Amino acid sequence: MKIGVLALQGAFIEHIHKLRELGIQGSEVRLPQDLQGIDGLVIPGGESTAIGKLMRSFELVEPIRRFAARNAVWGTCAGMILMAKRIESGEPILGFMNIAVERNAFGRQIDSFEEDLPVAVLKEGDTRPFPGVFIRAPRLLEVHQPVHVIASLADGTAVAAVEGKWLATAFHPELSRDLRFHRYFMEMVRS
Repeated sequence: MKIGVLALQGAFIEHIHKLRELGIQGSEVRLPQDLQGIDGLVIPGGESTAIGKLMRSFELVEPIRRFAARNAVWGTCAGMILMAKRIESGEPILGFMNIAVERNAFGRQIDSFEEDLPVAVLKEGDTRPFPGVFIRAPRLLEVHQPVHVIASLADGTAVAAVEGKWLATAFHPELSRDLRFHRYFMEMVRS
């Protein structure tokens, strides 16, 4: 198995390190031809506007949409924004996941926080919460069929969802020591 990580800006190297910890080959994706030969794609956190501009500059938007039509894709933080069909303040970039998101929903960088999240789809997810790291994080405003919310904050705010082979998380699993979300994505890629 080989997983690509969009490597234009943001926390891409952290995802590659997590994949290596699981014995999975991670590959940096910067150009359309880098999508060839990979089995899944991670779109990392970072600055969604900057990543979107770079995706357009490197002519990656349509190739990633085509890739997502038949493969597993995981967007973390900015990646979730890029995958959304609707963004509260802005135009969708990839727009293939049936979600609406709000950017920077929890405030600025100084308002970053961590919260333990029960995530039933993860191994021991009901009894061992996942450490969610939120940095200038978006939130899910709406999910439409066939999307399923898989994690919410204690106040009920939805922060992770699945639609078929697509996974979106408002937080940064790559910044925790917990590998369960990366393992979960590997299972999505295999299925």
